[in-house]
Amino acid sequence: MLPALWVLPAECGDSPLSADVECLKWQAYLALRAVPVRLRTDIHPAGALGRRLPNLHADPDTLLPAHLIPQWADQHAPPEPDYLHPAARDESRAWIALLERTVHAALLVATPAPSYLHTLLSLSPPPSPPLAALLTPPPPPLTGIASLFPPFGARISYDTVYARYSDAIAALSDRLATDKWFLGSLEPTPLDALVFAYLHSIVVSEISTLRIQVTRHANLVAWELRVREQVCAAFK
Repeated sequence: MLPALWVLPAECGDSPLSADVECLKWQAYLALRAVPVRLRTDIHPAGALGRRLPNLHADPDTLLPAHLIPQWADQHAPPEPDYLHPAARDESRAWIALLERTVHAALLVATPAPSYLHTLLSLSPPPSPPLAALLTPPPPPLTGIASLFPPFGARISYDTVYARYSDAIAALSDRLATDKWFLGSLEPTPLDALVFAYLHSIVVSEISTLRIQVTRHANLVAWELRVREQVCAAFK
């Protein structure tokens, strides 16, 4: 039996793609690396390691947290595709930091807060560590495009978050241009998995203010649809 990736379920019953962006990142990561796994969506986060999904049930005696999935995949799949040159790898870290900070912040700010009663009753775990935190070595100080979006730490207005988000999406569109994969890679990389998870979560969301910033860029829309088909096909 194939290893099982434990994820939160999709919003739509017909889709294999998790509605949780953290779970979707790892679904896309494994799918784009062509690592065969099956999905389980019936596990509550309270039953996961660290009370966080996703987990990978690699074999009857092995349950892995998300940050160990790349190490496991390296042992069960062809080597992870590399970037065209070292500068592209460094650039990928800046883009990952931008996505995990600026785009993720916009999603958090735009998502309605749960009611006080829901918060009391919820067993939801704290968020998983970002992919940027799992990189070795960690991302360098933000430079270039990422330097336009300083780390969040002080209170800032929604307008500021939204403006930074809009600029980030426009920058993604410009960087992709007509390439098949980001940074001109010949095969999908972890950056592509991360970009897909965020773009898909935004495109299918009901948050129109975020969605419209993606849908106005035809290349991002076409790219997300193409990658969506590839990721979905891996779980059918």
